[in-house]
Amino acid sequence: MRGVLTLPVPAVAREAHQWQAADDGMTGRRRLAAASGAYESTIPAPLAGLKLSLPPELAADLDEATVALSKFDDHARSTLPPASTALGPMSSILLRTESASSSQIENLTAGARQLALAELEQSRSDNARIVVGNVHAMEAALQLADHLNQDALLTMQRILVQEQPHSENCAGRYRSDLVWVGTTGVSPIGANHIAPQAEHIAPAMDDLIRFIHRPDMPVLLQAALAHAQFETIHPFEDGNGRTGRALIHAMLKSKGLVTSTTAPLSAGLLKQTQSYFDALTQFREGDAGPLVSCFIDAALFAAASGTQLVDDLNTELALSSEQLTGLRPQASAWKVLPQLIAHPVVNAAFLRRQLQFNEMTAQRALAQLTERGVLEERSGLRRNRVYQHPGILRTLDAYAQQLRRR
Repeated sequence: MRGVLTLPVPAVAREAHQWQAADDGMTGRRRLAAASGAYESTIPAPLAGLKLSLPPELAADLDEATVALSKFDDHARSTLPPASTALGPMSSILLRTESASSSQIENLTAGARQLALAELEQSRSDNARIVVGNVHAMEAALQLADHLNQDALLTMQRILVQEQPHSENCAGRYRSDLVWVGTTGVSPIGANHIAPQAEHIAPAMDDLIRFIHRPDMPVLLQAALAHAQFETIHPFEDGNGRTGRALIHAMLKSKGLVTSTTAPLSAGLLKQTQSYFDALTQFREGDAGPLVSCFIDAALFAAASGTQLVDDLNTELALSSEQLTGLRPQASAWKVLPQLIAHPVVNAAFLRRQLQFNEMTAQRALAQLTERGVLEERSGLRRNRVYQHPGILRTLDAYAQQLRRR
């Protein structure tokens, strides 16, 4: 991370409470006794009327990161121009990359193939299904970007967690119980962050929404502060981190900074996860400088690595197009090809649904793509076969591996 500058913000307040640890049947009496006692929960400082004095160096760094994100957005759009049917899939794969990176921050990992299979409802991986929920939440965030309010955030969280077991009691609603980060589920005592009591959630979220709609602040700065405030409020029983990162993208889109695709910002945060968590703590203590520096570095990484990923995926598409040389222009395989960027694992049912092919056309397209080496059949089934594009899967897994080598 570059040299970190101080940016004073109001620190959170604290209120004192007593905790009586409940016997969960798995914790000994000595530990239960130690888990009971005094603790302090957070009261978020209001942001809606926040006045900031940006150091010139921090303002310049924010400008640099903002320009980098804008150039990345332009590059993603121009690499596959609007006339190309592949623009949508390219946007989709960047969204999936961002969703997977956001999930990895919470140790929810899934390989590109398992994630693609989960989207076809063919995966046995619980993690992959949960990451797909994150994809859907990111999609919802972008669709709701122009109408960011409390209902929009509730919708994002509901879509995010609904694939998880036993989510029916927490999906799409604010929590009614205390939550905390960084210790056991038995007690908040010793936690890294103890969220506000439930009665503070609605007014704190109302203040946050008013802050989000302020028009007088650099976009990346505003997104960083809004995200940190959301994580401080921790309004949900589950899915706070991933919903809060979806909020970042909704803001970047609603403010007009990244409008054509999805910048892999969480990939940048994943490169420096501990710094990111430490910066959230420092924000609560009254210094947003480390947080903003984290977001600047993440934005620069997202722009550079996202550009490379776009180019690598586009190269795979060009190589596959060469493999189809000689196939008549009307052949159904050509219509499938651009879809493979966002969906590197496909089956006949997907082609029928996505491209409105009939069964015969779908099977013919898969045969053409397989015969020319674009796709491989790896399921070994006689019926309901699944086909994959090995080059795109390798590219996506290599990108994820690059992030994990932090």
